[in-house]
Amino acid sequence: MNILMIDTSGPACGVALSRGGKLVCEMTLTSGLTHSQRVAPMMDAALEMSGMTLEDIDLFGAVVGPGSFTGVRIGVTTVKALAYAQGKPCIAIDALEALAQNEAAFDGLLCPILDARAQQVYGAIFEGGGDAPVRVMEDEAMKLNDYLARVEADGRPAMFMGDGAAAFESIIRERLGARAHFAPMEHEGLRAGCALALAQRRADAGEALTDCITLAPLYLRAPQAERERAAREAAKEGAHG
Repeated sequence: MNILMIDTSGPACGVALSRGGKLVCEMTLTSGLTHSQRVAPMMDAALEMSGMTLEDIDLFGAVVGPGSFTGVRIGVTTVKALAYAQGKPCIAIDALEALAQNEAAFDGLLCPILDARAQQVYGAIFEGGGDAPVRVMEDEAMKLNDYLARVEADGRPAMFMGDGAAAFESIIRERLGARAHFAPMEHEGLRAGCALALAQRRADAGEALTDCITLAPLYLRAPQAERERAAREAAKEGAHG
């Protein structure tokens, strides 16, 4: 199976490509350009350098979130269009699970967190020590202290990764002490190759894939504009009440 994976859910834009179950190309780029400007040229370059075309792709994958609302939409929309044009299936990959895959062999808890601002994180918890992360806690948007309380209660060493790990490293170390570990620079951010590995594993296991119609972003909370509008409407209703 040949898979094309796209990730635009965070600060970096990533593309990964496999042929016959083997990773043949992976690109990650962080620059001043927006993901909408980068993803198509990166995808074209990956295909050209690998001697492949879109017609060779059997499965199109997207990292669907949680993450940047705009970024997630770009990746999902791109994959929906590609899958529709080629008449091929899609697969949705969770950003936090893909982050955990970076350090899947760590013998302890895998703690991917994304900075959701205002001392909040998008977080999940997985068990490591194998080829793939095993989920312990579902994705949630929550206060950092509440998330760390769940990690602390488990008692095992914990490996943190994601932009939330960098943003809150001092707080995490103060809370967990020697139990807190942090992924090295090359494994701190989401890698499209790790997302592709998860997609390959699920496809090989015969898990149900999706299509370009049902592929959708994963949002743990409403976009800020919607939250602000809801707050204004609630304030108006309160004033009239």
